[in-house]
Amino acid sequence: MPLATLCFLFLTLFRLAHAATFNIRNNCAYTVWAAAIPGGGKRLNRGDTWEISAPPGTTHARIWARTNCQFDAAGRGKCQTGDCGGVLQCRGYGQPPNTLAEYALGQFANHDFIDISVIDGFNVPMEFSSNSQGCTRVIRCTADIVGQCPNELKVPGGCNGPCPVFKTEEYCCNSGKCGPTNFSRFFKQRCPDAYSYPKDDPTSLFTCPTGTNYKVIFCP
Repeated sequence: MPLATLCFLFLTLFRLAHAATFNIRNNCAYTVWAAAIPGGGKRLNRGDTWEISAPPGTTHARIWARTNCQFDAAGRGKCQTGDCGGVLQCRGYGQPPNTLAEYALGQFANHDFIDISVIDGFNVPMEFSSNSQGCTRVIRCTADIVGQCPNELKVPGGCNGPCPVFKTEEYCCNSGKCGPTNFSRFFKQRCPDAYSYPKDDPTSLFTCPTGTNYKVIFCP
């Protein structure tokens, strides 16, 4: 067998062996339609679980819940929050507001980077944590953000982020130079471990060793 083929097979097996699994569980009293990039989407009634996996090197990945969805037999429809282009099997990111579990696997010094973000707003309480003994990190965002949402950010079924609403540099930070705002402080006070604005790294970005498996719980 050619050396190049052997190398390809070895790398493929290595990546599969070290792929991270994500156990996604719905503890909400209502149905959610879980979404993941990469991963797709799945309806989760109360107590249902869904397992997906991603190999080391995966970046810009996210998991979220969609609410109040209606899909036809072909998997086409619409959700009140978190909709991803009107399809059950997401191929792109969801529409705000949506509470996000974000991750990048196999990064600097063989670490994964994980976070919960409410920069795009909040729709469902969430916990994102390790499911392996080698890491004890637990990130939670479970406050009544929808019920306490500022009037300017209220939308049906959720609490929007200020960037999707106002689309200004102050809130969107496209230049990479921005600080906290009154709106970001509203989120941060209620979910101290979650990203509340784009430069919120010091208190919101966490690591686990590469090879860790994870769990995401809606309504923990």
